[in-house]
Amino acid sequence: MKNILIINGHEYYEKAKGQLNKTLTERMVNKLSPTYNIKTTIVENGYEIKEEQEKFKWSDVIIFQSPVYWFNYPGVFKKYIDSVYEHGVFFQSADPYGTGGKLKGRYYMLSVTWAASEDAFSKEQPFFEGKGVDDVLVAMHKTHQYVGLSPLKTLSNHSAYQPDIEKILNDTDKHLQEVFSL
Repeated sequence: MKNILIINGHEYYEKAKGQLNKTLTERMVNKLSPTYNIKTTIVENGYEIKEEQEKFKWSDVIIFQSPVYWFNYPGVFKKYIDSVYEHGVFFQSADPYGTGGKLKGRYYMLSVTWAASEDAFSKEQPFFEGKGVDDVLVAMHKTHQYVGLSPLKTLSNHSAYQPDIEKILNDTDKHLQEVFSL
């Protein structure tokens, strides 16, 4: 693994301006660029579909940096995926279902921010019914697996409206060290 694409999929709202996702994207670029070749996309700034497809083909790993909106990607990021993940380029029909991905041999990592606190995922909390982050984000995972990408360990940051930046950056550094052997 030497080429990494980092995509910031934040969508601006007055209550969610994207500073945490921007900070995390910049942190990953700074930590990974001494060892890896890095390309980035900031979805909100616009993109060219064919250029994005080439970035995916170039990359060994794609990091999806995104807030979680309604237990999935923000609308602007979902539109990006719908536009870039083109039939015949990223996937094809296959039997059994879900095995026609054309990006096999590449990996993806979800790096997500939540308004939900970390303890919202404990077995004692009723809303998530004891499910972990990856269980709640199954739609995100299956989207990327459908095109042939293999998962790396998810990075999940919580309490985005009142983040403990020092803890989040420390956790991010540890996660990158573990996943990318920095």
